[in-house]
Amino acid sequence: MSYLMVWCKGLLMGAADIVPGVSGGTLALLLGIYERLIKAIRSVDHHAIGMVLQGKLKAAWQHMDGTFLLCLFSGILLSVFLLANGVSWLLVHQPVLLWALFFGLILSALPHLCLKLNWNRLLLVLLLVGIGIALAIGRMQPVELEPELWMYFVAGAIAICAMILPGISGSFILLLLGMYAPVLLAVTELHLVPLVLFASGCVVGLLSFSRLLSCLLARYHDATLALLIGVVIGAMYRVWPWQLAGSPVSFATYAQQHELQLGWALLLAVVGILLMQGMLRLERQQDSRDDVSN
Repeated sequence: MSYLMVWCKGLLMGAADIVPGVSGGTLALLLGIYERLIKAIRSVDHHAIGMVLQGKLKAAWQHMDGTFLLCLFSGILLSVFLLANGVSWLLVHQPVLLWALFFGLILSALPHLCLKLNWNRLLLVLLLVGIGIALAIGRMQPVELEPELWMYFVAGAIAICAMILPGISGSFILLLLGMYAPVLLAVTELHLVPLVLFASGCVVGLLSFSRLLSCLLARYHDATLALLIGVVIGAMYRVWPWQLAGSPVSFATYAQQHELQLGWALLLAVVGILLMQGMLRLERQQDSRDDVSN
C-alpha cells in the first residue's frame, strides 16, 4: 500500500470524525487499514521509548510503523482543520446531503468487509450483539453543560476510544457528553489550552485502548471483526439522511417539515459509493503490483 493512499484514507477518516454519527474507525475498517492502525498505535510503547532514549531513532520509527502513522494522522488532522467549518455549516444547512454522502460511503464497503470472514453460528451471534450495542448507544440522549477545563481531557480520552471503534462516532460521544460544541469551537478558533488538554486525553485514551483491541484481534480475530461489523451495521441508522431531532424518519414524515431533496441525496450517495469503490479498487491494484514485484 502506497503512503499517498494511506494519507488519502486519513483525509476520509478525518472528515468522518467531524460528523456526529460517523466514525473514523468505521472508515479505517472499511478501507482495510484498521488492524494495521491498531497494531501501530499499540507499538508506541516502552520498547519504542527505550530505543529513542538509546539513540536508535530509525529502529524506533520502524517499530512503531512511523511512516504509516505519520501519513495517516497528517491526513486526519489536515482534514479536521480544513473541513471543520464546512461540516458545521452542512450539518445546519444541508444535513440530508452530508448524511447521504457518508451513507453511500459506508454502505458500499460493507459487502467487501463481510466477505473477508468465514461466517458460522458464533460469528452471526456476535454480529447481532454488535448491532444491539450500536442501537443502544445511538438511542442515548445528549446532555448540555458548561465545560470546565479538565473536562476536555476526559472527553478526549473517552472520545478517542470511540473514534477508533468502528460504528461508534467519537463526535457522537462528544455530543452525549455535552462537549461537541466546545471542542469544535476550540478547533475553529484555536483555543490552545482546551486543545492541548483534549489532545493529551486523546493520547492517553488511544494508547490504553489500542492495547485491548490489539489483544482481542490477536487472540479472537474473526470473532472481534464480526462484533465490529455488527456495530457498523447497527450504527447505519444514525447515518440515515432523513432525520428529525436526531432520529431517522420516513420520507413522508420528513417531507412534512422539510424539503426531501431526494434527487440530490441519491446523487451524493452515488458519489460516496464511487469514492469508496475507487479507493478499494486502487488498493487492490496496488496490492497486485506489490505481489508481482515480490
